[in-house]
Amino acid sequence: MGMIFKFDVLKALKDKGYTTYRIRTDKILSESTVQKLRKWKPLSWENIETLCKLLNVQPGELLEYKPDTAENV
Repeated sequence: MGMIFKFDVLKALKDKGYTTYRIRTDKILSESTVQKLRKWKPLSWENIETLCKLLNVQPGELLEYKPDTAENV
């Protein structure tokens, strides 16, 4: 499973005034990144950095590590 978001990032962005329309039109994040956020998929470190700046959080407040139980550790 790996790294997952601790909360709904798009909702948090909307609460800060960043609607998906604004995110796309102001070119804050790409449409593919918005789609990844909708599906709770992994993002690049560059996009994680942008989210941390917009939400004023540290990466550890945004992400959580969930080990894959199927893996042999």
